[in-house]
Amino acid sequence: MSFKRVVTALAVAIGIASSAASAAKELRLGLIVPGTHDWSQAAVAMGKDLEKKSDGKYTVTVFPAGQLGNEAQMLQQLQTGALDMAFMTVAEITNRVPDFGALFAPYLVRDVRESGLLLNGPTAQKMLGRLPREIGAVGVGYGGASMRLMLNAFPTNNVGDIKGRKMRITPFPPVRDFYQLLGAASTPMPVTDVYDSLANGQVDGVDADMELVWRMKFYERGKTLLYSSHMMFPVIGLVSGRVWQQLPPADRELISSTAKQHLNGLFDSYMQVEKEMLKNIQGTNVNVKVAGPEFFGDTLEKWEEIWLKRTPVLADLRKESAALRK
Repeated sequence: MSFKRVVTALAVAIGIASSAASAAKELRLGLIVPGTHDWSQAAVAMGKDLEKKSDGKYTVTVFPAGQLGNEAQMLQQLQTGALDMAFMTVAEITNRVPDFGALFAPYLVRDVRESGLLLNGPTAQKMLGRLPREIGAVGVGYGGASMRLMLNAFPTNNVGDIKGRKMRITPFPPVRDFYQLLGAASTPMPVTDVYDSLANGQVDGVDADMELVWRMKFYERGKTLLYSSHMMFPVIGLVSGRVWQQLPPADRELISSTAKQHLNGLFDSYMQVEKEMLKNIQGTNVNVKVAGPEFFGDTLEKWEEIWLKRTPVLADLRKESAALRK
């Protein structure tokens, strides 16, 4: 082979390698929860899996703990393409697509296992199809957390004990309505401020899940853990609509299926996490009181009446949920 041909062959090889390198893409993924949170860990595992499955074509850099802003800001970044992906609470989506509020219906599901089945059912999956048009992002799947409960700095023996109390909540309509119907004063604040606020009386209680109560040590400031499991609190995987449009169909399928796999893995994870952390809290001075739907009296019926008028999706979800229990 002549020297000219050798040089040409090398140039072609270098060009191919350079092209492959330039085609490799780093996907930036944002979350509001700390890096130790199971959602963040699922995002990291998803990134490693995607890099392996794509032979290095895609890597994922995870930015936990609100490093890229709060969820509203991250959603704006997704819309502009400044952020590639996010694992975001469905609460934030509800602020823009009210029908998603139906997923927070009290006692729609009994536990984390049922939440996984319902969120992978036809109604919840169909709701994902609305997101590109309504928020400019593609929903690739749902994950979960442990069920919602209340950690109160006051003895809680009946629903009347909650009336007039200042309760820290995540500020979005389904939860606001629930606590308003209970007669409580909803008090939004960053979750990082809750520990001290329970101690100084700025709030009397917190709507949270078992992971927050245990890992952020809220139980140290509580007297009653109302183990009510009154709502699920899903996470949703999102890809920027602008980024999605630039991806080949095969890559879209790879990214969405990998993300969905790891999001779905959270349902199994939290079934175990909730049991372990409940056992831990039962070993403290906190009074753990189990509470079912009957604890809340007619509050649940009033909430249902309000939300059935707002979104017919709730009726469909109730039917699917009932079918899961047969």
